[in-house]
Amino acid sequence: MTGKEAIRAVLTSTQGLVGWYVSDLSDQDLLVRPVPGANHIAWQLGHITSAEVSLVREVLPEANYPELPAGFTQVHDNKNAHAESSAGFLTKAQYLELFQKVREATLAAVDRLTDADLDKPNTGRLAAFAPTLGALLILVSNHTLMHLGQFTVVRRKLGKPILF
Repeated sequence: MTGKEAIRAVLTSTQGLVGWYVSDLSDQDLLVRPVPGANHIAWQLGHITSAEVSLVREVLPEANYPELPAGFTQVHDNKNAHAESSAGFLTKAQYLELFQKVREATLAAVDRLTDADLDKPNTGRLAAFAPTLGALLILVSNHTLMHLGQFTVVRRKLGKPILF
C-alpha cells in the first residue's frame, strides 16, 4: 500500500463511519447535548465539514469543494461550539449530503497527488501539529474520528445500540 492509498483508506473509513453513527438518529436527535454546554451532533457534523474544507484548501487551493450554505461556517465555528441556540442547523440528510460531497472532493484532491507530494511541507495554520501534507490529510481523518467518539456519548444518552 502506498502512502496515498493509506490516506485514501483512512479518509474513506471515517467517511463511512459518519453515516453509520447517525443512521438511526432523527433530526431532533442531532440537537441533543450529552450534558449542558456540550456540543450536539448537528454542530459537530457541520464543524467537521467546514473544517475539512478550510484545512485542505489552505494547502490544496485547487481542491474543488462544493459551496457551503450561507452562514454555515460561522454557525459551526469553534466560537459557537457551546452556543445554546438550535437555530441555523440543518437536517441529518442535509448534513450527510454536504459531508459526503466535501469528503469526495478531498478524496479527488488526494487522487491528484503523488506519494512524493505527501512529504511536502504543510504551510497552513496547523503546520506545527501536522508538518507535511500527508500528516494534515491524516489529521483531517483523525478530526472526524475524534468527533465520532463524541457522537457515541449522545447515542448512549438516547439509548441507541453500541455500534463499535
